Amino acid sequence: MTRPAESPEAARGMRAEVAESWQRSAAAGVRVDQTEAPIVVSERDLPDLRAAHPLARVFPLLDDVLGQAVRDCDAVMAIGDADGSLLWVCGSPQMLRTAERIGFVEGSSWDERAAGTNAPGLAIATGRPATVTRAEHFRNSVQPWSCVATPIHDPTSRQLLGVLDVTGGDQIVVPQTMAMVRAAARLAEAELARSAAPHTERPAGTGLHLVIEALGRSEALVTVDSGSGRPTTVRLTPRHSEIVLLLAAAPRGLSGDELAVLLYEDDGASSTLRAELNRLRGLLGEQLLASRPYRLSATVTGDWLAAEAQLAAGDLRGAMRSYQGPLLPRSNAPGVARIREALEESMRRALLASRETDLMSAWTRSRWGGDDYAMWTAQRDAVAADSPLRPLIEGQLARLDRELG
Repeated sequence: MTRPAESPEAARGMRAEVAESWQRSAAAGVRVDQTEAPIVVSERDLPDLRAAHPLARVFPLLDDVLGQAVRDCDAVMAIGDADGSLLWVCGSPQMLRTAERIGFVEGSSWDERAAGTNAPGLAIATGRPATVTRAEHFRNSVQPWSCVATPIHDPTSRQLLGVLDVTGGDQIVVPQTMAMVRAAARLAEAELARSAAPHTERPAGTGLHLVIEALGRSEALVTVDSGSGRPTTVRLTPRHSEIVLLLAAAPRGLSGDELAVLLYEDDGASSTLRAELNRLRGLLGEQLLASRPYRLSATVTGDWLAAEAQLAAGDLRGAMRSYQGPLLPRSNAPGVARIREALEESMRRALLASRETDLMSAWTRSRWGGDDYAMWTAQRDAVAADSPLRPLIEGQLARLDRELG
């Protein structure tokens, strides 16, 4: 398995997220000389899979607002599911024939572990918009191409539904392409929200939906959606982040004493807690924070709750997408520490048992997993003896041996 020679400038200029994607691709056993992406959905099964997918409702919209534009500029638009399987690929007949040479066809998998580094796979792996140009692709056959992709999420649960991608030549490597792709994805999410609105149930009397992002963050982001179509997002203080998280984890509510025990390392003054709750109520609104007991009067979605649910369902790959780092990592609140440690240990145990080398590599490459000796050892035992990652893994284990004595 050889890699074409690259200039020193190209090597020095590799972006961190691309380097990490190469690590995951190599760990999954993708070969740089693999010509095509594998077909994972047969022609016979493709129509049923499309019809059942939520994005089928917005495919005509996406084809209308983006599909024609890519046809006019000799590019290809693709829509994939959350696993990276391409459900729709649109473009001029000539471009579609050209894309077939690398396996960029309906039914193929462009997950990183199947196709190596590419924009749709990177967007799925990170949950963020991604651009991958020419030599940044892991496989040699894809290096004449460039691609821009962004995830599409369920507007209510924030669950990943799939990915929207534009693939072409150098003409797409401009900021306007990413702006267009992101705008089309947000338009699709808005249409999904609009079509689902009559069927969405909300708590009686409030009509509020609260989305909490706290994984890998010292200050939680909270989005309040009243159903008006104009949600508001606020960044909470560390203490308010802890309070909201603890209340979200206790749907039936907590008394003042119970909340104080979970919040303070020592005996917290009840007046201090009441003052914090009053400030939080002023920030989020009277309707959202109820008392006696203290509770959140809203439908609550949390990124750590999603990771816990995905683990419980056996969806380790989905849980890894949700897990952006330890929960409120700087918090010393006993209740937060308990939830944080339980989730982290559950993630580690599932990863260690999985033998999924690309997921193990993502963990050990993270800022929280770089010194995880057990995970490095399990990764070494799981990769093939001739894996190009073997020297890197052995080097990290040697470093930890030295540091740990």
